Amino acid sequence: MNTEANQDWVARSLAAVWHPCTQMKHHERVPLVPIARGKGAWLYDHEGNRYLDAISSWWVNLFGHANGDINRALKDQLDTLEHAMLAGCTHAPAVELSERLSTLTQHTLGHAFFASDGASAVEIALKMSFHYWRNRGQSEKREFACLANSYHGETIGALGVTDVALFKDAYDPLIRHAHVVASPAAAGVDEAIAAMRALFEARAAQLAAVIVEPLVQCAAGMAMYDASYLTRLRALCDEFRVHLIADEIAVGCGRTGTFFACEQAAVWPDFVCLSKGISGGYLPLSIVLTRDDIYAAFYDDDVTRGFLHSHSYTGNPLACRAALATLDLFGSANVLAENRRKSALLREALQPLAKHDRVRNLRERGTIFAFDVDIDDKTFSRRFFANALQRELLMRPIGKTVYMMPPYILTDDELALLAARTRETLDATLAEAA
Repeated sequence: MNTEANQDWVARSLAAVWHPCTQMKHHERVPLVPIARGKGAWLYDHEGNRYLDAISSWWVNLFGHANGDINRALKDQLDTLEHAMLAGCTHAPAVELSERLSTLTQHTLGHAFFASDGASAVEIALKMSFHYWRNRGQSEKREFACLANSYHGETIGALGVTDVALFKDAYDPLIRHAHVVASPAAAGVDEAIAAMRALFEARAAQLAAVIVEPLVQCAAGMAMYDASYLTRLRALCDEFRVHLIADEIAVGCGRTGTFFACEQAAVWPDFVCLSKGISGGYLPLSIVLTRDDIYAAFYDDDVTRGFLHSHSYTGNPLACRAALATLDLFGSANVLAENRRKSALLREALQPLAKHDRVRNLRERGTIFAFDVDIDDKTFSRRFFANALQRELLMRPIGKTVYMMPPYILTDDELALLAARTRETLDATLAEAA
């Protein structure tokens, strides 16, 4: 290995690449990790150092890097069809993926609209809801509601239903704001439902939809709440004729213990937004699933009543084929049951952290684990990240919340390593501030 390769790639990247969700000046002090390759749960730099991908490369990589099954599917698709426009054309990967996702919703959400990323899926669901009501003669229903501390993406429309100041405040003059309602993760289910009912009683005639992250508000610091909130919210939406949008971009595809998080509430929303893990972490893809009656509102001879939203790579065959291969893995490896076993192992291995004098609220939902650190230090997340790298971990705390969202393929030994080195990293980071 060229021992200078890491430094060379870092220097070139800092000179040419504007990295996402990053204050670039921080990289004067915080290491930039030059990834050369990945295999399984591990990423490797140009000098052969390895890092356990404990956050699934921003929550997308479900079955490991360079997964043989997904690789073979993509190589086969590459020799068949790399892309064809989905306006006026169709192809097998898009059709088959739509059918299989419909089946997973018991055919309740039987229509799939394709996009490239999570924020785009949110934009599509918001536009579809508004346009549905307009097509039904209720164009006054053009407002939206979201939960306090919600995150739904960083495009202008998605920021309107996001309640994280860090992402939103700079663009406030551009944003059409939604109603922000108490979150069950902070206020409790009863209070949050009461707050939503009060809003519906006052504004249902103007409300098109409410959007929620089912069970876990991830960007808010993995804030978790009970499934009963979704059951009761679905009933409220039915009572007041307001659409329910489930943003399952981060929590879908098995993350919370069921394929769709909404399954734990035994309800289906009017729209489900999927992205991140749906393609196994391979290619940009997002999907909005919706119901027959919503689709029917757009079915007309009049082109202006159609849903005129697109991008050039809508329904890309390679991305759809990666998603089909990902679904195949769910079907062939008893993934959800095995995830429950692995989560139990990680829970047990993390128990010493629950007794740590600086750890608060160690929690889990499915394969998502998190705890808060009692420290008054704005640099904590960056220092923890750097210390984790020294212990072969790729972790990226949200403020003072340390979380783990690993790929589903970790071995028992890797789970034990993750727990032990997380504790070591925490202690080293706290020691620096002492």
